[in-house]
Amino acid sequence: MSCGRVLQLISVVMVVSAAVSAPSSGTQAVSCQTRAADLSLDQDQDRTVLCPPDCPQRVSVFGTKVYASVSSVCGAAIHSGVVGLSGGPVVVKKLPGRQNYLKSYSNGVQSQHLPRWTSSFSLARAEQEPLELSSQSSTTALAAEEPVKKSPKKAAVKKALTEGNKDCQLDVVVVLDGSENIGRRRFNLQKNFVVRLASFLKVGPSGPHLAMVQASGAPKTEFLLNNFTQPKDLLYAIKEVSYNGGDTNTGRAILHAVESLFSPERGGRRGHPRAVLVLVDGWPSDDLDQASVLARESGINVFLVSVAKPSADELPMVPDKDFTRKAVCKDNGHFSFSIPNWFSANKHVKTLTQRLCSLDNLICSKTCYNFINLGFLIDGSSSVGDSNFRIVLDFLAELTQHFDIFDAGSRVGAVQFTYDQRLEFGLHDHMDKEQVLTALKDIYYMSGGTATGAAIEFAMHHLFRRSTRGRDFLVVITDGQSYDDVRAPALVAQRQGVTMLAVGVAWAPMEDLRDMASEPKDAHTFFSREFTGLYEFIPKIIKAICRQFNEHN
Repeated sequence: MSCGRVLQLISVVMVVSAAVSAPSSGTQAVSCQTRAADLSLDQDQDRTVLCPPDCPQRVSVFGTKVYASVSSVCGAAIHSGVVGLSGGPVVVKKLPGRQNYLKSYSNGVQSQHLPRWTSSFSLARAEQEPLELSSQSSTTALAAEEPVKKSPKKAAVKKALTEGNKDCQLDVVVVLDGSENIGRRRFNLQKNFVVRLASFLKVGPSGPHLAMVQASGAPKTEFLLNNFTQPKDLLYAIKEVSYNGGDTNTGRAILHAVESLFSPERGGRRGHPRAVLVLVDGWPSDDLDQASVLARESGINVFLVSVAKPSADELPMVPDKDFTRKAVCKDNGHFSFSIPNWFSANKHVKTLTQRLCSLDNLICSKTCYNFINLGFLIDGSSSVGDSNFRIVLDFLAELTQHFDIFDAGSRVGAVQFTYDQRLEFGLHDHMDKEQVLTALKDIYYMSGGTATGAAIEFAMHHLFRRSTRGRDFLVVITDGQSYDDVRAPALVAQRQGVTMLAVGVAWAPMEDLRDMASEPKDAHTFFSREFTGLYEFIPKIIKAICRQFNEHN
């Protein structure tokens, strides 16, 4: 090789080395002790910082993958593997605060647990600056191997995997059995089973989200629904869960999951089906009744996977031999799964995944609070009067507060009637509870006669004609005798699947109320002498709606 050629190569190496090692003009040099909170970043803003070499491994780091902003940036970068002990550039991105920062040991750094913090950050490798090559070195650069272009098809597949399975947008809390009964070896087999299940579910930002609770003496939240939405991070978090030991208090763990882990603050997504997948090795040592009832009332589907069921000799020691039937959403075979042992568990993952993702079969997602069409038929006749009319609207607003109203939830519509009828707002006009409450408040009083039968026909045509989901309920509020027949229109409505609830005040005749009300009449007929007495009917009306809903679902 000629001397000129050697010098040319040395020149290229020096240019490349300088481009890699020198921070760009936008890069901020930091110390080993610099915290993310010290960088003064705005929400979702990122910044490239340059970590020095030889940072001590005993630095303050809180969390795993996502770190509390009180952590050392460079310590977290070493912990996550973004940089090594030699330091280097790293991209810091500010994230919202969260709860339950997980501790772990990685790359020589021990991170600590933190219950909550006001802001977080994530880390990424800094992209290499483009090299500015001189004309003399361009020949050498072109001689280097060109980067392989990614196939558009492969890139689309990778993106789909990262986003998750959009056909299974489920929020699921897995309850691990961490009792002494399962033992450390089978506990690890159980984690492997959940890892495989998470892979089959295809967790991602636009797919299923997964949280975890460990059942032992007291339930322990391992991570929340919004902690790990990328498959790689989630699988790592599952593998890092440590064995607790203790009693098999499965009921307490289910109760904890239902009460605590599906709130929006903890990652629960509005309108998404919710499930608790319970893994039990042997049998629970506590009662499951209370937790399971609360789960059903909350619209949460409980699945139970029973592994190594009690033998004939062990059955006398089982407190409740019927625990599987009582725990699940519905005892129809869809929500219960029996596996002989953990060694054969993985072959059942595909079937279990299919059951979790068959969203139409998650019948406990549909409740009397989040899956009904609720119509109000409001008497605006002159005998009511403006002040009493406002009391009626306040009563209906208070009743509405008890239902979960949104685009994929319950819906509310209202019709006011005298001799004429006026559609105040339809079932599809307002997809938010606050909007419905505002619309009720803005209804103005018509005044006139009382034709309740014609109003029922009008409501059937204008409120429920487009009703395609959920069960239909019509609450009629009137203070007097109707000038037309109410029985025939009410029967037509009931035959078309609408449950009628008749609420009478003052001079409303009981005969008219019972003619309008669905069977059983006593459960769907309400009467008060005073308008202020309407508020006492709210829990009874809700109970009647829920009873009717549950009987037909």
